[in-house]
Amino acid sequence: MTTSASATTALLETPPAQVTLGIYEKALRWTGSWEALFADARLGGFSFVDISVDETPERKARLEWSPEMRREVRNAADSQGVQLGGLCLSIHRAIGPGSADPAVRAEADRIFEQGIELCRDLGIPVLQVAGYYAYYEEADPGQRARYVAALRRAIPKAAQAGVLLGIENVDGNDVTSISRGMNIVREIDSPWLQMYPDVGNIAEQQLDETEELRAGEGHMLAIHLKDVRVGEPRRVPMGEGIADFPTAFTELARQRWSGRMMIEMWNDDAPDSVERCVEARQIIEGWLTDAGIAILAPGE
Repeated sequence: MTTSASATTALLETPPAQVTLGIYEKALRWTGSWEALFADARLGGFSFVDISVDETPERKARLEWSPEMRREVRNAADSQGVQLGGLCLSIHRAIGPGSADPAVRAEADRIFEQGIELCRDLGIPVLQVAGYYAYYEEADPGQRARYVAALRRAIPKAAQAGVLLGIENVDGNDVTSISRGMNIVREIDSPWLQMYPDVGNIAEQQLDETEELRAGEGHMLAIHLKDVRVGEPRRVPMGEGIADFPTAFTELARQRWSGRMMIEMWNDDAPDSVERCVEARQIIEGWLTDAGIAILAPGE
């Protein structure tokens, strides 16, 4: 029996785009209980949560969690049927991998190693790499080279742990676009280093969503979704900023991009945080549906 050319083509064709939606830890009110946080994510209709290691002492201390604490967090997510999607290693904003100070660079390397180990122990597949060279230092010509060198040192550790590194395009002046991030991805040329783009930051930098997402085609591990205004890269309610999600989703549908999309918000002190997240999810779902991107329900 032979297979027709048209049938063979249909079998080889990339399936249409389909995504799962997750939420950022800081979008939900923190009550001191991981079980409650993951329960809120489930109630909000999300498949996964991205957690944070940032500049605050409380979140930085997560790098030092005991094996017992790591098991507790992993088990809490499992008990609620919620996946741990990514770890945002935004502490590198304060401790820059591209710093001119060797002691700071050594600390940044140690943070990379600890972050990779934390991902491994929690079963998190993606470590988000902030695109800041040395945010709080004066810019100098060597910052980018030192940042790239730090990534080169981190990649073997990530490969051994089975953790993917995804560069986020950020606010500020460093990796401010997917295009700049892709220059680094190509320069290093490792399957363990790709992009974790932020659609909101594309808009905040007043760049073209279609051109930028096209620049990352084939190299985007997951997608950040947040709304912004120029000069306001955080805490803008979904639908009230300038991020052009319909255009972005149209381009992702053209690419037939499938994967995880994480809605990034900051409602951690809001008693109605779940309701705010649900509202944002419903807005995003409308734009995705209009673009022809299928949305998988939690558990699918």
